[in-house]
Amino acid sequence: MTEGKRRKIWGIEQDVLDMINEAAKDTYPDEFLATLRAEKGIVTEILLLPGTLSGEHSGTFHLHMLPIDLSVVGTVHSHPSFSNMPSEADISLFGRFGNTHIITCIPFDKRSWKAYDYNGDEIELEVV
Repeated sequence: MTEGKRRKIWGIEQDVLDMINEAAKDTYPDEFLATLRAEKGIVTEILLLPGTLSGEHSGTFHLHMLPIDLSVVGTVHSHPSFSNMPSEADISLFGRFGNTHIITCIPFDKRSWKAYDYNGDEIELEVV
């Protein structure tokens, strides 16, 4: 991938991906929800928002609790199922906030996640 062709957010740190999957396992059977923070094009940490609600079938972010922080670039959540495809509600959220979104699913491992843009189109993030 050449520098000129990279998306603004092009990678995710392995530690962050591991943390996402561990949080999803710990939250199961409810959904895990957080936002993504990036530096220099790489997702470097997750940010938990106060008042976030999660259940077995959905979760709710209170985006008004989001700090004014330009390093926050999108969202991450888990599906307590074997599908990491975005639902209509997911795509609606993607379109309202951020340009990089991650969904992980059972078994919550290095192969069970996918990343999407604000339209819900799958994107590639390099694990670094």
